[in-house]
Amino acid sequence: MTHHQTQQPSSRRGPASRLRRGAALALLPLAVACGGGEGDDAADRKRAAATRTAVTAAPEAGVVAPAKVEVIAGLTGCTAEIRVEAEELREGLCRTKQGEYRITTFPEERFKVTWLDSAAIYGGKYLVGTRWVVSAVPELLEGFRSRLGGTVQELRSIGPTVAP
Repeated sequence: MTHHQTQQPSSRRGPASRLRRGAALALLPLAVACGGGEGDDAADRKRAAATRTAVTAAPEAGVVAPAKVEVIAGLTGCTAEIRVEAEELREGLCRTKQGEYRITTFPEERFKVTWLDSAAIYGGKYLVGTRWVVSAVPELLEGFRSRLGGTVQELRSIGPTVAP
């Protein structure tokens, strides 16, 4: 019996790996600490519930994509270059003829919710599934949604807006 196996990057424990992991770890507590004060619990529960119930099956695949960068990348037609490998998330970069995009996966849903809260600073549209997010130009997201499932979510940036 043969089966397709994707190549996994070797586990590197050098200074660059520790630096990437440290940077990812440093951002998570900062995002959580800046996340709020009193009265945010209801909003957090509502946002988490919306995220959980908004995931839809992919019409083409017939399933919700698993939270693994390599598998999601394969479903979108690329081989991801792993850029961040930390306990809270993994991020892969895809470069294809369609464009460049990032796939971020999380071991737990709560890490994804924190990541989305942090990404809201920048605004934009994201394809969001169970324990994963795809960051791409909006034109690519709908095509990916038909293969991966999930929902396209628009995050509103905070702060001043630039006038045209």
